[in-house]
Amino acid sequence: MAQAEIGLIGLGVMGSNLALNIAEKGNKIAVFNRTVERTKEFYEEAGALKDHVIPCESIEEFVAAIRPPRPIIIMIKAGDPVDQQMALLQPYLSKNDIMIDAGNANFRDTMRRFDNLKDSGLTFIGMGVSGGEEGARHGPSIMVGGTEDSWKRVEKVLTSIAAKYDGDPCVAWLGENGAGHFVKTIHNGIEYADMQMIAEIYGILRDGLKMSASEIGEVFGTWNKGRLNSYLIEITETVLKAADPITGKPIVDLILDKAGQKGTGKWSVIEAQNMGIPATAIEAAVAARSISSVKGEREAAEKILGLPPVGEFKVADRAAFLRDLESALLAAKIGAYAQGFAVMAQASREFNWNLPMPTIARIWRAGCIIRSAFLDEITTAFTKAPDAANLIVTPAFSATVTETDGALRRVVSAAVLGGLPVPALASALGYFDSYRRARGTANVIQAQRDFFGAHGFDRTDGADSHHGPWGSGLNA
Repeated sequence: MAQAEIGLIGLGVMGSNLALNIAEKGNKIAVFNRTVERTKEFYEEAGALKDHVIPCESIEEFVAAIRPPRPIIIMIKAGDPVDQQMALLQPYLSKNDIMIDAGNANFRDTMRRFDNLKDSGLTFIGMGVSGGEEGARHGPSIMVGGTEDSWKRVEKVLTSIAAKYDGDPCVAWLGENGAGHFVKTIHNGIEYADMQMIAEIYGILRDGLKMSASEIGEVFGTWNKGRLNSYLIEITETVLKAADPITGKPIVDLILDKAGQKGTGKWSVIEAQNMGIPATAIEAAVAARSISSVKGEREAAEKILGLPPVGEFKVADRAAFLRDLESALLAAKIGAYAQGFAVMAQASREFNWNLPMPTIARIWRAGCIIRSAFLDEITTAFTKAPDAANLIVTPAFSATVTETDGALRRVVSAAVLGGLPVPALASALGYFDSYRRARGTANVIQAQRDFFGAHGFDRTDGADSHHGPWGSGLNA
């Protein structure tokens, strides 16, 4: 029997779908699961793809079934289980074999694992996979981090299974060690912001304009035909129009307003803070999910505090306001993407990754959750201006931000005056206003810091002042 081109450990939902995708594209794959029964079950479920699947009942059999140097995808729960699986696998591997973590790993864990294998003769790939179960099965966006040689070993298989955008595969090698998982983390941070902004617009339409779920769905459906065309806008229309088969009520109205999170959004915020790069829209989205999770506290607070004492949400021209909402959402989304790309640019400098920004935008155009029409524009913008300090100062996006600024300002103002929470939209507006202002107000903060140091007070950052009462921040 011919050896497999690649192996996969972990036949849960994501692992199974990825394995079937690999087999369907004509690649022979060896599979192994901790429970033999699941391996047998998967093989039987493979149907017509059985000829491309080698089911294995032991680690020894599994490793022997793969063509050296052996690339092995580990598709199990992130964290300690991955380390444990690697330790079990390592004694059976040979020089240049590659262990691949394709889960939602913290990129710092990926860097540690990469370093731990440096002197072992083995190597490691941290592979971000976006698109969920559907993407894994039919074509995900794939972000690869590892040595260039290890990438070349898996390039053919990964290119065959990746999503395609106008025939262009949405997969790329992005750099050494944790580059792939870092980019996936920022992808998820942008995703958090995108989803939160959509939810805030939904809230304005529901609570401000008193529209039904299906009516709001129609609005999103219209927007999806224009500049906001994206996967998230598309599925928002779908979920808002869906009705419960038993009660006939909109399904969205029956879903509890508590949003979960798996940690990647939080990691993106932590890393942005660590690097000193503002990602305020992403931060606001993560915080909003955290607030949503304390449903009981929110219910108690409403009883004690009541809702904001505001008048009726009044809109003089409904059609014009809907146009403003569309433009405001576009502007805010651009802000979130700009922040995400700024974080990646700083990480590229700090970790010597040389992350290719146009390529990242390109491989996000299909297969991933945040795929949208303007990723083509981002690709072009960074191709024309690869050293741009920020997406929003590139010619195309500076024009769009200028065009949509008024709408975002009016929408945020109307929401705030109407007592409707829009933390992510407001954060995007605050980001634009702060970034575009040549003279800000931090001079008074610097003056305060220097005053503390000059008068013997403890400075909040623990640093010493050696520049007199007004310090080095004095503007000559």
